[in-house]
Amino acid sequence: MIGSVRHRPEETNHNTVAVLVKQASEQLTDVVRSEMRLAQAEMKEKGKRAGFGGGMFGGAAILGLLALWALAFGAIAGIAVVLPVWAAALIVAGGLLLVAGALAMAGKHELRSATPPKPERTIDSVKADVDAIKEGAHR
Repeated sequence: MIGSVRHRPEETNHNTVAVLVKQASEQLTDVVRSEMRLAQAEMKEKGKRAGFGGGMFGGAAILGLLALWALAFGAIAGIAVVLPVWAAALIVAGGLLLVAGALAMAGKHELRSATPPKPERTIDSVKADVDAIKEGAHR
């Protein structure tokens, strides 16, 4: 049988389909776990910012109440020495209301930076992962 020599393919390090599927499954599991950790960290950060913004609104409310107390008490009497009592009351209340307004605006800014309550960076990262997987599958 001189003419029937079989040519064997060279021995190479080809993985079987089963091994490749197993590796892809493990890699996908790792990607999903890392994305979940990223989402958890991002939601924790947004929760802290929302809490801080809520605290600022609480501070604004307290200062608003202090502004009402100021209408009735101490500082009015001090200014009333120079001005009429009604003018002294308006000046003190106006100053405290300005501080309360500034705190309310800062709190609103903090709350706005915490919304929407979804992990946006993680979603972008997952979309990039899906695109990379699709691109790899088309090769």
